[in-house]
Amino acid sequence: MEPNPEILNDIVKTKMPFGKYKDTLICNLPVSYLEWFSREGFPQGKLGMMLQTMLVIKSNGLDYLLTPIKNNLPKR
Repeated sequence: MEPNPEILNDIVKTKMPFGKYKDTLICNLPVSYLEWFSREGFPQGKLGMMLQTMLVIKSNGLDYLLTPIKNNLPKR
């Protein structure tokens, strides 16, 4: 699959559509939940890619990469 530079933008804007953390932004999901998906299987498609990317970010202490993106979101 080709890397998608918009994936980080999507991670900070997209809410989890189902499950225990429904309506939680992907970037705010706990690492334990992401690790569960890693063991049980990620969903197919874009959601799975976002969850996998977030697991890599959190597992490697790279959360700071999302801060500038979060700060540039329009205020609600």
